[in-house]
Amino acid sequence: MNLESFWLLITALGNDLIFIAVLALYGWLVRPSGIRALGVAFALSYLTNSLLKYGLNLPRPFANDPSVASAAAQATAGGPGLPSGHAQMSAALWGGVAAQLRRPWVWAVCLLLVALIAASRLALHVHYPSDVLVGLLLGAIFAGLAGAGLTGRGLFAHTFWWPLALLVVACLLPSSLPDEYSRGLGILAGFWFAAPRYLPPSCWVGRIGVAVIGLLTVLAVYLALGALAGLLPTVLDGPARAIRYFALVWVAIGGVPQLLKIWLRPVEEQHSASQSLPPLGQ
Repeated sequence: MNLESFWLLITALGNDLIFIAVLALYGWLVRPSGIRALGVAFALSYLTNSLLKYGLNLPRPFANDPSVASAAAQATAGGPGLPSGHAQMSAALWGGVAAQLRRPWVWAVCLLLVALIAASRLALHVHYPSDVLVGLLLGAIFAGLAGAGLTGRGLFAHTFWWPLALLVVACLLPSSLPDEYSRGLGILAGFWFAAPRYLPPSCWVGRIGVAVIGLLTVLAVYLALGALAGLLPTVLDGPARAIRYFALVWVAIGGVPQLLKIWLRPVEEQHSASQSLPPLGQ
């Protein structure tokens, strides 16, 4: 493996499918009570990144001289340069995980991942240092929101109407706008609507089962909705994209726990079961 192949592998850790998998696994296996705040913060970071990226419309390093970045590297770069989406979203996700769990070894692993992904954007010559720095700073802000749980209370408390309003807005967006807007609104609506009420599996068999079956279910829904969207008229691309990502979040947080109740036991059921146990010694 040459050096560029290594950096391409690292930068792939900052793509959408990896983020989807990490968010799902974190919610199922690590901290269901924190996935909603983490998801809302992640979606807000995604929308902020998109608004700034297309609003500023600043070029990437290879815009004037394509030879500075290989074709494989350029294929990882979508849209304008500032701020770096890979750096910002990685910082928001992994920083949010570390801020919620608050364990030294988790901080070390998460910060290492963020640093490597950010470095990969510079090593591949698809971003300027300023792009990456601004992305990291913005990502840290949203990671802080996820860690503080502010996105799970107040305005972002569980409700039906605000997520519905976001989907309506996404459906009304002009088709000329970038795809990221409708996608981000769909993700935000999904996590805003989410109400996880389950506990992680208590055994390794359950953890492996949830991870494998859950990810296969989410992947199947993702591909099926993508294929269905491809059959619709182009004018419906935006609404279809928003609904696709809303449904994907709902399946991950609401559907999979219902499907795998044997391992992801509802909080109420767990509480009732613990209450029915006689005290020790009786």
